[in-house]
Amino acid sequence: MARLYEYQAKTLLEEQNISIPQGKIATSPSEIYTIADKLACPVAVKAQMWTTGRAALGAIQFAGTPGEARELGEGLLGMKAGNYRVDKVLVEEKLEIADEYYAGVIIDDAAKKPVLIFSSMGGTGIEEIAEKHPDKVARLTVDVEGGVSGYQARNLVRRTGIHGKEQMKLGSLVSKLVRIALQYEVRSAEINPIIITTGGDLYAADCRITIDDYAVFRHPELDIPVAREFGRPPTELDLIAYNVEKGDYRGTFYFIQMAQDFQKGEKVIGFHGAGGGGSMMSMDAVTGLGYTPANFCDTSGNPPASKVYRAAKIILAQKNIDGYFGSGSGVASQEQYHSARGLVKAFREEGLDIPAVIRLGGNSEDKAVKILEEYTGDLPAPVEGYKKDDTVEFCAERFDALVNSHIPGERETDFSPPVARRPYMFETPTGTVRFDHDRCLKCESKVCIDTCVPGILRLEDQVPVLNVTKEDAKNGKCIENFMG
Repeated sequence: MARLYEYQAKTLLEEQNISIPQGKIATSPSEIYTIADKLACPVAVKAQMWTTGRAALGAIQFAGTPGEARELGEGLLGMKAGNYRVDKVLVEEKLEIADEYYAGVIIDDAAKKPVLIFSSMGGTGIEEIAEKHPDKVARLTVDVEGGVSGYQARNLVRRTGIHGKEQMKLGSLVSKLVRIALQYEVRSAEINPIIITTGGDLYAADCRITIDDYAVFRHPELDIPVAREFGRPPTELDLIAYNVEKGDYRGTFYFIQMAQDFQKGEKVIGFHGAGGGGSMMSMDAVTGLGYTPANFCDTSGNPPASKVYRAAKIILAQKNIDGYFGSGSGVASQEQYHSARGLVKAFREEGLDIPAVIRLGGNSEDKAVKILEEYTGDLPAPVEGYKKDDTVEFCAERFDALVNSHIPGERETDFSPPVARRPYMFETPTGTVRFDHDRCLKCESKVCIDTCVPGILRLEDQVPVLNVTKEDAKNGKCIENFMG
């Protein structure tokens, strides 16, 4: 799910003429003061964060003057919310509450349909209300094509014991909420609480909306940078990784940053898995030895070498990691030498100076391990490759031994990535492929020809050249698995 902040969700409510408190977003104490001063009334200062129960966390504060709002808001800006910091607060008018209600549209995975839920009690979790006061909660399955009629909405509200003008107002509001949910393909859209003020006006005091991951591309107007549920804003590396996957659907590439601001020697490592179950087993094995993954990464489903290369470059961009541990499924159906080539290219470009253990179990594992070890022997740090019969526990122990014994700078190698003397290049949908024809003359296997599934390469005077036009390669004929 892709989450919206409260202020973003309220924008969608406002578009449907659902009343929201007057207010604006602020990113500094001076902005908080200015907004509160213009509102000229007591205000609520609300940290914008992807979590429930903000009031209990002290993330919602009330102020009677602009100066008090600035002081309280300064304490909210920068407060920790999980592993990220709050950088925005919503400053809005404080409302005098007479009654509170709840309304939500939530996807029922069992029924495979949206369900509209209304409660005549609000302010707390709907699950708790439903358990303690079932007579205060009513549900209605939503027709995804027709939505909810005015009569259905009013009847839903009536079933919780509300009548008269309030029933009319609330029925109209929940109908509009359903329209928002269907228009933006939400996983959930909740207003909690809906409030009626002492003056009899109806407002959406708080709102949470999450969009289905697979619908995000249809709604660029929402400006959602990453169509995944992180529980926090994406980091710079999260964004880079997502944009790799976003434009390249060959195989799976998933990356999430799990730790930041750590120091060298704290046993924080780069983790590179392949396949969900095998990756979890591998992560358990290495964390059992006291290591903390800086990230989780999965490249599986037969990705091209270029995608594995990009994943490795992103993992290595994390400063101060103490090692690189790669291990996943031991019976992967993908040709593992593609992964080996991608790793080698990244390791050589970065001049790998931290120990790496890579388990490449699966198809062509012998060739994969040979490639990995043969072309990393001159790097500043050791790299070891293992196969499916090597257990994840054994690989984790080898990794631990290498990390503990590695002395940075001990290998006196003047390592620098090789520069192609006679480069041959062509464009692909996701980057440039380069061959060094001088080096190609010394290659005995011509593996790039043998493993190029679409056959876009041919030998000409013992060096690889395109067997298709450059335009065809750029438009998708090249799958980049050979990684020249």
